Amino acid sequence: MLNQNELLELIRKAKLGDEKSKDIIFTNNTPLIKSIIRRFTGKGVEYDDLYQIACIGFLKAIKNFDESFGVKFSTYTVPMVIGEIKRYMRDNGAIKVSRTLKILANKINKYIDEYRTKNNVAPTVENIADKFGIAQDEVVVAMDSARMPVSIFDKFEDDEEGSELINKIICTDGEEKILDKIHISNIIEKLNERERKIIVMRFFRDRTQTEIAEDLGVSQVQVSRLENKIIDKIRVEYQK
Repeated sequence: MLNQNELLELIRKAKLGDEKSKDIIFTNNTPLIKSIIRRFTGKGVEYDDLYQIACIGFLKAIKNFDESFGVKFSTYTVPMVIGEIKRYMRDNGAIKVSRTLKILANKINKYIDEYRTKNNVAPTVENIADKFGIAQDEVVVAMDSARMPVSIFDKFEDDEEGSELINKIICTDGEEKILDKIHISNIIEKLNERERKIIVMRFFRDRTQTEIAEDLGVSQVQVSRLENKIIDKIRVEYQK
């Protein structure tokens, strides 16, 4: 078992690319990694996959650990590994929609827009079913599938010009509000990587302080303090 001083020295060497030091740290912390994995077994992900994902989180912990915070490596590592596993389960646990169904949903949505523009009213499920020659329940399934989260930069799969979804978004903001957004965006771009990451996760991805803390490997209290400092920094820059 490594003492704190030995561990810190190995971490310093590992950060400089010493693979032997990294292996020693890993070997000594294998029981910790396995204890974390046990919390997620039986939830639809194979043990071997969980182990590999946990190892990725552990390697990130070694890379990003900052001893100046005065936090034990194990205390920092646990939320980092848990966060890595949770991200994997979140990103790979969503219901997958077939390409055929996505194309149909896009065609239906396009037809609904055209129908509403022409008739000032949305088409009924029966109208849509008749238009595409499919059963009404198929229309419902296709429309429900379209509610899955998508990127605004996804392309319409039936559009030969490859138009992106963002081009369909109507801007209702006034000129002054748009300029404010551009100004704030420029200020955020000037923040350091960690500050920018906190702001993006907190206010653009609607992540909680606890979730951000897990991602960064710090406490929720630290995230709260950092968030307030960053907001004050942005406010000062905005008022210049």
